[in-house]
Amino acid sequence: MTTGHRVLIVDDEPSIVELVRFTLEKEGFQCDVASDGPKALEMVERTKPDLVVLDLMLPGLDGLEVCRRIRQRASVPIVMLTAKASEVDKVVGLELGADDYVTKPFSPRELVARIRAVLRRFQAAREASQQADAGGELRVGEVIMDVARHQVWVKGRPVELTPKEYDLLRMLMSNKGIVLTRELLLDKVWGYDFAGDTRTVDVHVVRLRQKLEDDPAHPRYIETVRGVGYRMREHPA
Repeated sequence: MTTGHRVLIVDDEPSIVELVRFTLEKEGFQCDVASDGPKALEMVERTKPDLVVLDLMLPGLDGLEVCRRIRQRASVPIVMLTAKASEVDKVVGLELGADDYVTKPFSPRELVARIRAVLRRFQAAREASQQADAGGELRVGEVIMDVARHQVWVKGRPVELTPKEYDLLRMLMSNKGIVLTRELLLDKVWGYDFAGDTRTVDVHVVRLRQKLEDDPAHPRYIETVRGVGYRMREHPA
């Protein structure tokens, strides 16, 4: 039985590729393979995978650079699978936009469980986005957006937003838990023909924090992912 999900496996070790491919196909996933960084980027564009399993040690371009470039182009979930197990490596990978990090040697069952969990989070985000498109309500912590009425409340009080602030917040709330790059936000909120640059996104995020957060210097809702973009926290602290 197929899951309907397509996974791109990016690794230059044939034994690892075969193990991951066998494990995932046994669980019903459809798999494609790339053995170097440039090929991985080409495959992401061509095959439109639902998830990427990405090694860090790759020829051509290393996995961190591949992750960064994927994040500039798409919001496809990324699970890093690598022998680089230091805390620094994990932090860098997650800050560049990876959604999970599994170290080698690994348990095939754990890898499948992690992949399924990441896909569930993305599916929930898509459903929230579809709900918003249908004119429903988005809620993150104490921030509520009524899409039909085009209104936002924080702790029960109405918040006045400019049209672009509203569109930016809706994009973030519809994809809560997902890292969205500045380039992606600029494209989706301002459009292809916008003449500004990504600093426009930063300025609007600052303004949103001033309106949503009790302490904008220590934001609970909109998290900065260094070197990548922004993420609306699923469970604000």
